[in-house]
Amino acid sequence: MKKTVRAVAILALLNTCAYAQEQDSTNVNRLKEVVISDTKFAQRQEKSGKIIEVISAKDLEKKSGQSLATVLSQVTGVEINGNQSANGKNLGYYIRGGKNRQVLILIDGIPVTDASGISLEYDLRLLPVEQVERIEVMKGAASTLYGTGAATGVINITLKKSTKKVIEGNAYLNIGSNNTSDNEKYNGQDFNQGISVNGNYKRVNYFAGFNSTETGNMSQIVSPSESVKYEDDRFSRQNVIAKFGYKATDKLILDFFGNYDKLKNGFDLTFDNTGFNDTNVNTTTSEQVRFGFSPKFKYNKGEFVLNSGFTRIARDYNELNTFSGTTDYSLYESRSVVVDGFNKYNVSKDLTVILGVNYQFNDMLGQTPFSTIDEKATKFNILDGYTTLVYGFDFGLNINAGARLNNHSAYGNNFVYNFNPSYNFKTSFPLKLVASYSTAYITPSLYQLYSEYGNAELTPEKNATLEAGFETQLFDKKVKLDAVAFYRDQTNSFDFFFDNNTFEAYYVNIDGKNKAKGVETEVTFDLTSKLRFNANYTFTQVDKALDRLIPKHKANAGLDFQPTPRTLFNINYQYFDARNDAFFDGNTFGTTIVKLDSYQLVNALAKYELIKSRLTVFGSVTNILNEEFVENIGYSTRGRNFKLGLNIVL
Repeated sequence: MKKTVRAVAILALLNTCAYAQEQDSTNVNRLKEVVISDTKFAQRQEKSGKIIEVISAKDLEKKSGQSLATVLSQVTGVEINGNQSANGKNLGYYIRGGKNRQVLILIDGIPVTDASGISLEYDLRLLPVEQVERIEVMKGAASTLYGTGAATGVINITLKKSTKKVIEGNAYLNIGSNNTSDNEKYNGQDFNQGISVNGNYKRVNYFAGFNSTETGNMSQIVSPSESVKYEDDRFSRQNVIAKFGYKATDKLILDFFGNYDKLKNGFDLTFDNTGFNDTNVNTTTSEQVRFGFSPKFKYNKGEFVLNSGFTRIARDYNELNTFSGTTDYSLYESRSVVVDGFNKYNVSKDLTVILGVNYQFNDMLGQTPFSTIDEKATKFNILDGYTTLVYGFDFGLNINAGARLNNHSAYGNNFVYNFNPSYNFKTSFPLKLVASYSTAYITPSLYQLYSEYGNAELTPEKNATLEAGFETQLFDKKVKLDAVAFYRDQTNSFDFFFDNNTFEAYYVNIDGKNKAKGVETEVTFDLTSKLRFNANYTFTQVDKALDRLIPKHKANAGLDFQPTPRTLFNINYQYFDARNDAFFDGNTFGTTIVKLDSYQLVNALAKYELIKSRLTVFGSVTNILNEEFVENIGYSTRGRNFKLGLNIVL
């Protein structure tokens, strides 16, 4: 009864909201031809030396009800581990055999990170996909443009902006089940709702939005048998976003932004076969505050951009101490400042020079029952200068080359570079060949440098990627095909040293080289004007030291059927190959390597525009076959689930 009252209340709220967010299909098509990730400035995709995956606003409309992690996990060469588990579970990012610390995430062009984390990673759970306008995924080492962390890939997320009307509003509501494969409770356990307002008046534009998400009915850790019932680990999230822009002159634009994001959820420590820590005492809260300023100035032969942002993240944990029977409290806080100024100058119609300077500051505080990390001593700053040259020859050859000098307050200087030629055949056969060699570095985290396990002598991990591939369009552009082969090696990797005799423990750089190689390919086929087929396949082979939770083979396939402009049907198939994982035995306290079985998922979506440009409804079902599978050893995964949703535009 409470669920019904709540749903009615939310629906009443939706009907009071005014919004109009019309989708300009011409604009969407134009966006698909433009990428920014490999130069930081917009350029036609045909001139890019990279095969960059673009998820447009129109693409996101076909994935209604999915989380940001689930959307990204369907991209060629990308695996977001944990997207099929309980919402409160930490996510793992795997691109080209790399892990979280090797994947850089940008929001509106500004790097985001949690400086208090061991791996300096950003938590994608903080961001609802409903606030996202567009995503670009560029794979390979990219530290020349983006600095630390951009070793295996860059995920560049663009948040929604204002449209052209003076005032518009939008409201949406999704309600779904949240079951494991052995649970069939199809009442509402997954709620996601939000409202937004935006507009554009004379020289001023604005966008503001609110999102709230709540889920239940799943334990993070999996029960050992049907007779044992573990408590539910609930998840909640609130997000507020505000963006303001002012066109000071025809050449100068001033943009401001602010975000507040909060997560709260229960969690379990697996101790994989005991359920020892299945308790409702364990809860964690994560709060993020972001704000910044991004002016842009265009002049006769170029453009200057200054991206600046401040981020504060606080994470706390209440955790049952099973020895004393009391609750332990831990707190981690971090602050990050990023200022990135870069200028594009068109020397001629063929040659463009990009010059930039990047400054970053990070500090952290940590308070646990066992230690305290003081932010006064736990900090570092980075100052980088970088340049990129882009030259396009008339006969089809394009060259992108650059270098970056990194200066770090803890370890000194580090140099990286890239060379990225591509060739467009000037014939009736549309074919682009791409190749690149690029290097990258990963900064040791504050925790690895200054915690009780810290080692101030750590130096950056180094990565290098060699890749080659092609993309083409066939049969009057009805078929689009691309493929890339890559080879990556990393040296100076971070590891944790522990002496069983002296109990000495600290972080170290390990000697030797670890390698990853593979192939990524994607095809899109417009069978008719109403029917589109798309598929991608990724092969990844890594050395033993890297081989955890990385599928050797992964495939995605989808079929979009749009019988009328207001109707959409989609069916999607995913295959995940067997993977290795680490099993921690809660009885013996030993760790062994286990192999997780392969699995496959089938999902479907139906969407209909009830009132043209005003009201859209959708229904989806995920894991239609109710397959029982494992993403991480010891953790629960979702079975068959249903979701209904609506979007109101006024």
